[in-house]
Formats: sequence, structure tokens, C-alpha cells
Amino acid sequence: MIFIVVKFKVKPDWSDRWLDLTRGFTEATRAEPGNLWFDWSRSVDNPNEFVLVEAFEDDAAGDHVNSDHFQQAMKDMPQALVETPQIISEKISANGWNRMGELSVN
Repeated sequence: MIFIVVKFKVKPDWSDRWLDLTRGFTEATRAEPGNLWFDWSRSVDNPNEFVLVEAFEDDAAGDHVNSDHFQQAMKDMPQALVETPQIISEKISANGWNRMGELSVN
């Protein structure tokens, strides 16, 4: 699987509108064949930082970056950003989420 984490530092006046700006991109990506998840979080330390955690089947990431909605998002997002996003993108051997071994809830 391709596992990706991206940090987006958003201009303060865009923080409350970020999820609206990215809604179409998010919905279209989640509907892609091969998308495993595409989840946004907001930093508890910096309300202007959003973190995207996404995963794709190995052969689906290329189709994602070549999609019309991806290309449109790359045009729409810069107006709301303070800087170029930071990314970690790696092919990993996992097939999905596992249960945490150090903590269990009965």
C-alpha cells in the first residue's frame, strides 16, 4: 500500500474554510477505485495546521495524481496556504490498520 501523510499550514483567515475548500477533492478521492482512506485532522497545537492521512492500493496512487480533481485541488489550495505542504509518502507492506498491541479495550 502507498501510505501518505501531508501537513498543510493554512493562512489564519482560511482555517475555518479549509475543509469547505477541499470538500470536492476529498469526496472525489474517497470515491476513487483503490483509495483505502483519505482522512483530515486538525492539529490541537496549531489551529491553522491540517493533517491529511491517506492510503492507496499500490497501483492506484498514479491514477490519483493524474485525476482531474487532483489537478484542480493543486490549483485551488495554494491561495489558502502559508507554505508548501510537508509530505511523507512511502510504500509499506501493511494491508490496512491493525489493533494497537500496547493498549487494548475490553
